[in-house]
Amino acid sequence: MPDLSRIVKAYDVRGVVPDQWDEDLAELFGAAFAEVTEATAVVIGHDMRPSSPGLSRAFGRGAAARGADVTEIGLCSTDQLYYASGALGLPGAMFTASHNPAEYNGIKMCRAGAAPIGQDSGLAEIRALVERWADEGAPEPVADRGSIGQRDTLDDYAAHLRSLVDLTGIRPLKVVVDAGNGMGGHTVPTVLAGLPVELDALYFELDGTFPNHEANPLDPANIVDLQARVRATGADIGLAFDGDADRCFVVDERGEPVPPSAITALVAARELAKAPGSAVIHNLITSWTVAEVVRENGGTPIRTRVGHSFIKAEMARTGAIFGGEHSAHYYFRDFWNADTGMLAALHVLAALGEQQGPLSELVAAYDRYASSGEINSRVDDQAGRAAAVRAAYADREGVTLDELDGLTVTSADWWFNLRPSNTEPLLRLNIEGRDTATVEKIRDEVLALVRA
Repeated sequence: MPDLSRIVKAYDVRGVVPDQWDEDLAELFGAAFAEVTEATAVVIGHDMRPSSPGLSRAFGRGAAARGADVTEIGLCSTDQLYYASGALGLPGAMFTASHNPAEYNGIKMCRAGAAPIGQDSGLAEIRALVERWADEGAPEPVADRGSIGQRDTLDDYAAHLRSLVDLTGIRPLKVVVDAGNGMGGHTVPTVLAGLPVELDALYFELDGTFPNHEANPLDPANIVDLQARVRATGADIGLAFDGDADRCFVVDERGEPVPPSAITALVAARELAKAPGSAVIHNLITSWTVAEVVRENGGTPIRTRVGHSFIKAEMARTGAIFGGEHSAHYYFRDFWNADTGMLAALHVLAALGEQQGPLSELVAAYDRYASSGEINSRVDDQAGRAAAVRAAYADREGVTLDELDGLTVTSADWWFNLRPSNTEPLLRLNIEGRDTATVEKIRDEVLALVRA
């Protein structure tokens, strides 16, 4: 029996192909997906990785064998798959490993309307069926197999996004976009077509071997080319997308990174202008600024765990208009509560183009504190080191602790969160403070305990 514990994560499937999973397993996942969702029809898309077409076709065969009609939308971004799931009212599966290296692939699954499937909402049952069928053999196909057909959704997806943000009246903008050879190269030209935007395209060729750099814009090494191009050309803004283009990272006209928390706050203010008094979701690693801006704009900030399945569930529960994460995932009620970096990018372009100042001035109001960024420490005993940190701060005066997601320690002038990686022997540390000196002091204190 394959060891699915290595590839079935908290809210998706991800592993090395073909070492950890292959098309035979993908077919079983497709059958189990149709069974658990009780779907009569499903929609499937894939990214540009070499293994993606074969894996997605195998998944479709499995779903069709359980009686589900399959709509293949082919090459797409993850948020384009969410669009199809929402617009067509179908459960969906996206074949991508996002920013992971080329040898990886994965499946992001959702129910109709882009509702997330995670461990607590169907993924555990899907895994159990796949394990059983891998051991005992797949069930016989149903008598009335589903059909398999194709549909192009790119133009409809682009039109939907443009219907949510009006950019027709903005001043002309020069925009550099680094697609990292990922799916942004497929979606960006269509989404921005006809808008007052001069597009400077970096690495738009679809290539799942990532010949230029990893498609992970949160790693500073991967936005160096974007920063250089923005500075060299005098562009107004730079945008970088990850491999499946569901995350968007922004640099200003100086080539300086704009923190995702600042983007969250900016977009939250815009969305609250449309729906005053609404709730806005933010994970516990976003800046203090986010909750402050939400309150200043008449909204209700709601703090939640890290991870898209948690954010989406909380958005559905609360009816929140928008949600943002420190990792540059942005979620919209108008987009079936799903995450779409492209829609966030359109909001930033609109905000920039509706006024005359540079982006650095526009976002200054949304970037109020100093932060460390995420600092990873490789440790063998995650629980033990986290317990040592907890003990060190538990009785400190003026400090509060909570364990919503890992350990968060908060004082009047700083906070930090320490949480274990779901996939590696790492502890991840994020710190924010009123100034850089404060952040550096707390960083050194905590890391001394973590790495002792």
